Amino acid sequence: MKEWKDLYRQDQGPGEATGYFVYNETILDHFKNPRHIGEIEEPDGSAVVGDPNCGDHIRLHLMIEGDKIVDIRYKVFGCAAAIATTSILCELAINKDLNDALAITDDDVIETAGGIPARKAHCSLLGVAGLHSALAEYFMKKEKGGQ
Repeated sequence: MKEWKDLYRQDQGPGEATGYFVYNETILDHFKNPRHIGEIEEPDGSAVVGDPNCGDHIRLHLMIEGDKIVDIRYKVFGCAAAIATTSILCELAINKDLNDALAITDDDVIETAGGIPARKAHCSLLGVAGLHSALAEYFMKKEKGGQ
């Protein structure tokens, strides 16, 4: 029978020095002091996205003026990596032109974070998927004349 500690260890490939629960200072800072937490009463775009494999999900809201994201708020129901990477995503998206915001990828989030453990890389997708879905809702509303 395996030791209970072995259940939490991450196999490391050549040159991979990230463990399952090892987070760098950037991730820890965004987890302990998340930016842009909350909701927007009447958002221009919003989305709820989740990862059915781990159960994490987020609600993300946008306020847009002209073609710029002027406010972005979210609530995360998930792990430390999901909270931190969504906070980082918001920092990347705020005050961005909509086309630039649409170009943000999970790789941008991971790079800005300074890396995240391999088994938590999927968390960086939540914020990006939420942003893209909220922007899609905004564009649909605008096309229908709601904006």
